[in-house]
Amino acid sequence: MRADRLVSLVLMLRRRGRLSAATLARELEVSTRTVLRDIEALSAAGVPVYAERGRHGGFALLPGFQTELTGLNHDEALALLVAGSRRGAQVFGLGSALASAMLKVVDALPEDYRDTAADAAQRLLIDPETDLLSRRVAAEEIPDTIVAEVRRAVFAGHKLRIHYAAVDQAPKWRTVDPIGLVTVHDQGYLLATMSGADRTYRLSRVMAAEELDEPAQRPDRVDLDRAWQQRSTQFRTGGDQVAVLVRVDPARRDELTATALAVRSEETDADGWLRLEATFQDPRHAEWALWQLATNAEALAPQWLRTSLRDRAVAIASCYEEAP
Repeated sequence: MRADRLVSLVLMLRRRGRLSAATLARELEVSTRTVLRDIEALSAAGVPVYAERGRHGGFALLPGFQTELTGLNHDEALALLVAGSRRGAQVFGLGSALASAMLKVVDALPEDYRDTAADAAQRLLIDPETDLLSRRVAAEEIPDTIVAEVRRAVFAGHKLRIHYAAVDQAPKWRTVDPIGLVTVHDQGYLLATMSGADRTYRLSRVMAAEELDEPAQRPDRVDLDRAWQQRSTQFRTGGDQVAVLVRVDPARRDELTATALAVRSEETDADGWLRLEATFQDPRHAEWALWQLATNAEALAPQWLRTSLRDRAVAIASCYEEAP
């Protein structure tokens, strides 16, 4: 275990530069005292790690230090093999590259690791293409040429021209400063800014893309997880949100609250049903959510939602009227 931790410590310093003892302890899930002992062990073994004092100090490797750290333990090899079954690489156009990398990793493993890791990987399945009801998970179709152009601009830090089709709008060209790529449930997104304002683009709606030579206006470092959380919050609190007063069967409450943006109030009626005031992204979202619950929920307000649900029900009922 300690040998693995020492290797991880050196790799972190090589990749990220100077790091404090507290940061190293948090990343390695050990105490700062353990980190200090590990630093001493590395120094004794001839690894040129040194300490920098001061408020922004920490530990770093001498510039230009190189070493071969190719050893993988069984769990690390298994993690790489399992990663090969995930479809995120497909979203970003890296499917063939990942498959090639997996072959190289497997070939480099010691023979005993290779056999046991491959056998263990066969017993783990991540994100299958269908669920228990045999419903096929819809994967986005994104041309490799488009996603490759987007990916190059993101990695190179260049501006990007995209021909983008927003919802209910005709496609138009936009020049953006790409920040990063995110995949959520097999859906790819480009995080960018345009004229300094945050923008999020669905990759499947990019009709064409062109990397430009001009450098992108963006920070050198980015916390994509934090950026995504901020975009998610903006999405939930923006747009044409609507508040709906609804009665719902307690057995279906969780289905309603899972799709709503927020539940502002909740109380129990005399018959045991729940009366909730819920917020939805827009009118279409509210109508869709209530329709899924059929007669297990009733929209009480606003009136336009009641009318819309009634008209939809009447239209469907008329399709199934018995012939005279």
